[in-house]
Amino acid sequence: MDWRVERLTQGLLTVFLVITLSFVIIRFMPGNPMDYILAQMSGDATGATSGEGGASGSDMEQQYELVQAYLSMNPSDPLHVAYFDYMSNTLRGDLGQSIYYSRPVSDILGRAMPWTLFVLSWGLAIGFVLGIITGSLIAYWEGSKLDVGLTAYSVIMGSIPYYVLALLLIVYMAYRWQIFPTNGRVPEGVTAGLNWPFIKGIIYHASLPIASTVVFSGIASLSMRGNAIRVLGEDYLRVARLRGLSDGVIATQYVARNAILPLYTGLMISIGSLFGGSVILETIFRYRGMGYYLVQAANARDYPLMMGGFMLLTICVVIALFITDLTYGLIDPRAGDENREAF
Repeated sequence: MDWRVERLTQGLLTVFLVITLSFVIIRFMPGNPMDYILAQMSGDATGATSGEGGASGSDMEQQYELVQAYLSMNPSDPLHVAYFDYMSNTLRGDLGQSIYYSRPVSDILGRAMPWTLFVLSWGLAIGFVLGIITGSLIAYWEGSKLDVGLTAYSVIMGSIPYYVLALLLIVYMAYRWQIFPTNGRVPEGVTAGLNWPFIKGIIYHASLPIASTVVFSGIASLSMRGNAIRVLGEDYLRVARLRGLSDGVIATQYVARNAILPLYTGLMISIGSLFGGSVILETIFRYRGMGYYLVQAANARDYPLMMGGFMLLTICVVIALFITDLTYGLIDPRAGDENREAF
């Protein structure tokens, strides 16, 4: 069997198992949407207000009817019947209706997904590039004061959890010094489109969430340092110098390329932790991406939205790992040969 088909099969099986386990776990969670709605009606619940996209006021009656319809349909059905119905609807692209937001789950997640990808992709790219540059400088100037300073920076950044840095940034940069906004994705009153005020507002609101992910640069720089020092001692570099190749060619074609290879796998694997981290990160900054809506769904016991969020996060991670398998052989042909031999 071709290794690509094998990897694709493994990915599909992973998605299937995650959906199944999520369905069973959520099914047996204590509480139900009705408890949350009744608490909201009595003013006891805390959560999203109408300004955050949640149903309130005149929408409460429609929300109440949705909860009644859900409770009358699903919990009374046997587990296997409800599971079969859900999987059948999912294969048709129907993720159900959000109980809390009174909107289709696919519409909510489809609108939130680009914002999460925007923050994570820029945060990952900046952290990866910064880690490579820092690690290269540390390796080249090994033993110098620059090595000591940048190594200390890398160790500190690699040891700080991203959510701790996020809390520090929002406390000082947003609340105390009021340099950046405390919540939202775009400024209010700005017309959406390809215009500078809208683009500037997106960057402005996403700056702190993106900066929080820079902690991954510490791990990347330490890995790059170790890889570069190891490569610098290889015999083929001595041969390259004997051939009269310039330092620039040796640094880019030999040292950098071979030192970055292990980091590429770590980069793609870290996408999974970043997607999982978006749940906490977007909640801290009240940045309405997938992670934010997943937390709101958990608080409100919005089971369709929870299931859709778990499934979409799993699919994103599986796709990232599958792309890693497909592209790693292009970067390092030896890996492609090993994959073909293994399968």
